[in-house]
Amino acid sequence: MPLVIAGRTFQSRLLIGTGKYRSFEEMARCHVASGAEVVTLAVRRVNLTDRTKESLIDYIDRSKLFILPNTAGCYTADDAIRTARLGREVGLSNWVKLEVIGDEKTLFPDNVGLVEATRVLAKEGFIVLPYTNDDIVNARRLIDAGAAAVMPLAAPIGSGLGIQNLTNLRIMREMITEVPLIVDAGVGTASDAAIAMELGADGILMNTAVASAGDPVKMALAMKLAVEAGRLAYESGRMEKRLYASASSPLSGVISS
Repeated sequence: MPLVIAGRTFQSRLLIGTGKYRSFEEMARCHVASGAEVVTLAVRRVNLTDRTKESLIDYIDRSKLFILPNTAGCYTADDAIRTARLGREVGLSNWVKLEVIGDEKTLFPDNVGLVEATRVLAKEGFIVLPYTNDDIVNARRLIDAGAAAVMPLAAPIGSGLGIQNLTNLRIMREMITEVPLIVDAGVGTASDAAIAMELGADGILMNTAVASAGDPVKMALAMKLAVEAGRLAYESGRMEKRLYASASSPLSGVISS
């Protein structure tokens, strides 16, 4: 089954970023290797005025990749709202990965500001995908405010620590069924991505894990395969865990001579 967000269908469940790459060319190669169909970029990083100068957007094939602008670097709801509007006005998209940062060191979200900005932008016709913490209560508030998906962190942005609270994500998976649940931030390697998908995440957004790898293109491919494998494992249903051994070739039913 494909990933559906706000009525739009994507075959890939991996969403990928545009920051921290060594070059725009490397970024483009990683996008291809990842198989991603959604690419997120910070509105503030894009040259929106002088189109005669090189910009990362020139290296995004918009016939194949859907651009998801984000409000990275915004520390108030008002700032995030203005940034989202700017992205729409210059023709990027009426979709937005909404970030309202509450703490400069941890980059954890400002939950109050996030809900406020979600409510305003949703009323203005934006498809809002808010970056939030792994808190079911705040996720509910975001959905009530009009969020088209919720994007809980697995660990602090860019940390590569992997999923730090499996229980919270399991609870969110169980209790959030009306919109997609997309893990955002903290994935470090392919096994982290597979675990997130095995927990039931509908998708994963990542950037640093690919861009900062020793071989980003190989890591992008690894992430593609991990997301696919994790989703298949979730859909198939894992075996029951047992305390003791159970022979894979039982003797019961064997005919003796």
